[in-house]
Amino acid sequence: MNRAKLSVLIPCKDEHDNILPCIQSVEDLADEIVIADSGSTDGTLELVERHEGCRILEREYVDAGNFKNWAIPQMSHEWVLTIDADERVTPELRQEIKAVLSKPPEADGYWVYRKNHFMGHALNHTSWGRDRVIRLFRRDTGRYREYTDHSEVQMPAHRVGSLNARLIHYTCWDYDVYLRKLLKYTDQQARVWYEEGRRPSVIRLLTTGPLRFLRCYVIQGGFLDGRAGFQVSALTGFYSFMKQARLWHMHHARQRVDLEPKGLGQAAGAN
Repeated sequence: MNRAKLSVLIPCKDEHDNILPCIQSVEDLADEIVIADSGSTDGTLELVERHEGCRILEREYVDAGNFKNWAIPQMSHEWVLTIDADERVTPELRQEIKAVLSKPPEADGYWVYRKNHFMGHALNHTSWGRDRVIRLFRRDTGRYREYTDHSEVQMPAHRVGSLNARLIHYTCWDYDVYLRKLLKYTDQQARVWYEEGRRPSVIRLLTTGPLRFLRCYVIQGGFLDGRAGFQVSALTGFYSFMKQARLWHMHHARQRVDLEPKGLGQAAGAN
């Protein structure tokens, strides 16, 4: 029996250094490769165009879930694999996906575990070592949750299977990139909470960050990953704290205009 055809969707923006290795990791698997770009200015699309064999979609970015939900219905085939440009499909994962699609699949979607890297160091512990995502799914049943910090495909649990081989994820190579993502994602999640009517809590503000660090570093064995594990555990705690801090800001931050002495700015400008 011929295997079901597969569309690979790669959302990206300014991924000049990542895009070709990512594409090459799926060329032996995909029946079509679709690059969904949200405004690259670093030559990413020029590389894709020269490489050939890829279809390009372009649209403004709102959030990860919204962007992928726009792109998914435009895939040509029944099955879709979504991967980010900083991820790589290993030969083992390629073979497993081919095997799943070579017979009538038993599920509508599949969990894929990721092998996350921090500054080039593979993480086997902390929450990063347990990370899994639904990435292989039927085009007409898989949609992402929108307007949250980490979008995930929404699908009934009994319709989701699991793959064994891991997806390599080069999570970050430097702090500048990682901290920009952290600020963006914590803002998105805090806004979701704010719009849902969630109130900030002093207890959560005080305890969420330290408890998350201890969970990652001690309970989940981050200390076994050495200095990289310590940093990832600390960043995970900081991430949790920042979501609470941003929610507090949205409810309680004072406006500068209410604090500055009235008329002071005009007087200073007159001089």
